[in-house]
Amino acid sequence: MNQHLYRSRRNCMIAGVCGGLAERFGWDPSLVRLAFVLLSFTPIPAHPVLVYIIMWIVVPKAPE
Repeated sequence: MNQHLYRSRRNCMIAGVCGGLAERFGWDPSLVRLAFVLLSFTPIPAHPVLVYIIMWIVVPKAPE
């Protein structure tokens, strides 16, 4: 298992954040994306879209 969190180059739809999380924890990327979409419709203080954008900026792209 990879020890660092990177944005995925292989499982990339928009920025590779969900794919990177899936690769890091050994999950299915489709399920991480589905969870993100479902959480986007909930009124939680740390809105998932904002968290996604921050991770897009902060988390580096996976090395080639």
